[in-house]
Amino acid sequence: MGHNGPKNDWSLWFVALEIFLVRIELSIDLIYEVAPPGADFVFNIHGAHTRCQVIRSERLDISQAVLPQVFTDPVSLNRYLRLSAWSGPLKVSYQAVVDLHHHLCAPELIAETPVSRLPTEVLSCIYPSRYCQSDLLGPLVMAEFGHLPQGYSRVVAIQDWVRRRVRFEGNTTTSATSAIDTLNEGRGVCRDFAHLMIALCRALNIPARFATGIDFGADPALGPTDFHAYVEVFLGGRWYIFDPSGTAIPMGFVRFGTGRDAADVAFATIFGSVQSQPPRIRVQALQDAQGLCEMPRHRSEAISTDAPVHWG
Repeated sequence: MGHNGPKNDWSLWFVALEIFLVRIELSIDLIYEVAPPGADFVFNIHGAHTRCQVIRSERLDISQAVLPQVFTDPVSLNRYLRLSAWSGPLKVSYQAVVDLHHHLCAPELIAETPVSRLPTEVLSCIYPSRYCQSDLLGPLVMAEFGHLPQGYSRVVAIQDWVRRRVRFEGNTTTSATSAIDTLNEGRGVCRDFAHLMIALCRALNIPARFATGIDFGADPALGPTDFHAYVEVFLGGRWYIFDPSGTAIPMGFVRFGTGRDAADVAFATIFGSVQSQPPRIRVQALQDAQGLCEMPRHRSEAISTDAPVHWG
């Protein structure tokens, strides 16, 4: 599928209308009862270190006397916590203050990027993956979106289409639910909305990836503050944020991880027999004495919290 639309001025790669700062304070408590003889855990609950997301302070507390290892994936910049726990109670707590340096751009200035000009590190995000079977959606995307002008507005149309077709409904899907399942069933949670939008974008050769954070600004009627799945789409040389579930405020998203789909960035991967309680999460936006920090709100501009990615 070609990408020869009118918006092909590559000088727009670095056009940003505004850069601003949002400061987020968050805390996460994860509580488990580990069965004998114990269990191994890999967590993805640390804020990612990027050029546009700065961890001002953070603290990790673990109730058991274990030796945790925190490491960073050199490609994704996802940070992982690995530990082996004894049988019995286990509580893992993480607190952080994070500065988000957002880039805002007028949507009409943002072009799609032809596959031939994609940076090599972006290529994996145009292929089908476990939960995003984009190879099965070609006829659908051409019928629904193939006639639309290429660029940021076409991705917004995909996001809006997903919101119309899928109803947010908790406890209706499982960890096995895929984009095709969500399309057929018409309901799901943020993870399911994200998988479907990603699959539709990839079917049009638009790179899209799964991102995890916390649902800042979500309606309390949806339940307690929780982990949140959203989408980042590569357009005009940057990854731009989209929230297809429409349940939270993207300006308040602290990135934990990005990957091809949820299989790459689960907040907890457990090897062993464990009973868990629902996560206890608190998040708030902070102001500063100098008045430099913005309070998160919905905006019409395109938002990115990633630095430009150059051609390979």
